[in-house]
Amino acid sequence: MTPQQYVQDKAAASGSSFYYAFMFLPAPRRAAITAFYAFCREVDDVVDEVEDPQVAATKLAWWRREVVQAFAGSPSHPVMKALMPIAADFDIKADHLLAVIEGCQTDLDQTRFLDYPALQRYCHLVAGVVGEVACNIFGRTEAATVTYAHKLGLAMQLTNILRDVGDDARRGRIYLPVNELQRFDVKAHEILKRDAPWGYGERFTALMTFQAQRAHACYDEALALLPEVDRQAQKPGLMMANIYRTLLREIERDGFQVLHQRTSLTPVRKLWIAVSTHFRGH
Repeated sequence: MTPQQYVQDKAAASGSSFYYAFMFLPAPRRAAITAFYAFCREVDDVVDEVEDPQVAATKLAWWRREVVQAFAGSPSHPVMKALMPIAADFDIKADHLLAVIEGCQTDLDQTRFLDYPALQRYCHLVAGVVGEVACNIFGRTEAATVTYAHKLGLAMQLTNILRDVGDDARRGRIYLPVNELQRFDVKAHEILKRDAPWGYGERFTALMTFQAQRAHACYDEALALLPEVDRQAQKPGLMMANIYRTLLREIERDGFQVLHQRTSLTPVRKLWIAVSTHFRGH
């Protein structure tokens, strides 16, 4: 299997919304974003699929060395072999990849975030940096487009956090800021139990409504930041924004029933949103 086939299979197997946006890109840009996304999946899977934290930390340390070696000219993993020949063409730097690994390391090192600024710092690493690389690959002419991409990455990560409250609780993690749990009188142990008698009561609904409103505000701010001159090139990002915002609205429509289930969109619906965005342009 060639490195290019490996990253293609990795991206396709994820079933991610990102994959549907890639389909509309010219071949060189599609190759770059597919390889970069495969890298993100590899390091993220270390955290999500390796049960022993020490083993996961060892694997992340290996990835750090692999990134440094790859940018020095000696990649060994198929993902890095696919990425390195095109990295310079799209301004993909070692620091970008190392930041993503640092974000995954945060998942291992802490299971709580005291406040929203702390959560934002985490989101910068796992989503903002990803957005920056993606917008460079899609093509941009304005520095403001990077600011847009970081804000959009934050909005999408906040959506992920809302969707995954139950899944994260099973792993002992709570990404909702501690001071906001306190503000809405929601106890950490209630979320971690998931099936607690308090269920989906007013406290939890109020907390989640607040989180959803903040995510919506981030989407609005991101779209307002995107320069018109780069809007056409950034269509793949807009596709992902529309898919993720539709998911957010579904979570709201379901009454934030996220403790015992994981809300998702069907592949057909994701494809429809991507195609619609492609032809509408927004």
